[in-house]
Amino acid sequence: MTSRDHEPTATMPATGTQPFSGTREIWLDGQWVDPSKAVVSVFDHGLLYGDGCFEGIRIYNGRIFKLHTHLERIYDSAHRIRLEPAYDIEAIEAATREAVRRNGLKDGYIRIVFTRGSGTLGLHPFKCPRPSAFIIAADITLYPEEMYVEGMPVIVAKRPRIPIDCLDPKIKSLNYLNNILAKVEAIDAGVLEAIMLNTEGDVAECTGDNIFMIKDGRISTPDPSAGMLHGITRRFVIDELGPSLGYAIEERTHRIEEVRTADEVFLTGTAAEVIGVSSIDGKPVGNGKVGPITTELVAEFRRLTRENACEE
Repeated sequence: MTSRDHEPTATMPATGTQPFSGTREIWLDGQWVDPSKAVVSVFDHGLLYGDGCFEGIRIYNGRIFKLHTHLERIYDSAHRIRLEPAYDIEAIEAATREAVRRNGLKDGYIRIVFTRGSGTLGLHPFKCPRPSAFIIAADITLYPEEMYVEGMPVIVAKRPRIPIDCLDPKIKSLNYLNNILAKVEAIDAGVLEAIMLNTEGDVAECTGDNIFMIKDGRISTPDPSAGMLHGITRRFVIDELGPSLGYAIEERTHRIEEVRTADEVFLTGTAAEVIGVSSIDGKPVGNGKVGPITTELVAEFRRLTRENACEE
């Protein structure tokens, strides 16, 4: 990851990476450094154990989409894992805005990361004397533009979502292996996304996006109790975008059979924005095209974000 609120995605197959694309300087523990010199210790528990949390945030027309909401979420994630960030929320907000300015980005992506910091090779988290933080602002690669018109094929992953009792998805942690392994299933199947079910067989989310379905003009999405990241784009669609177009969106339990027979299915995420699904496991959703309600939501999302980036 969903977005995760959900992750930037490259087209397939990958032809290489551009790790510093659009990035001139990175904020690392209070200092501005060249991307090639922005490094963390091999003893950092974020690297060794996925012990940390992060946020992915979009920039539209020089404005940061839902910045305050994202900052509240990363500090909540840190609190849930008992990580006390070395910088307060005001300092991180100021550094985030400065990262956008220094990198000259009008449209792009921000990654804020808190790690436990360097410690011992043991698991003990409180033997890391000082947590670390860094902020990257860069260009972004979305799903191919034609998918927003023609739709995205997806599969249903065989690997279930980690149960809430094992790892609360409200924690946007650095440990994404569950999602990555489901993503590998999608890549092996020649697609870019996979729907993940929970251990009860209910629809939870995708590897890097949240999921919605439409049947007879009614929009619904899995209830958070199914076990998914509480996506900020997802919440924006439920609370603001849908109602602005006259659609009430229901949160409830979904079985995959219901999603397969939907008239329309779409995904939401920080990077994905709003994108329609054309098929699931090779079988068309609806008529196999992006449906009219999804098309309307995509257009309105783009209009709102490009015009004023909504609330910062």
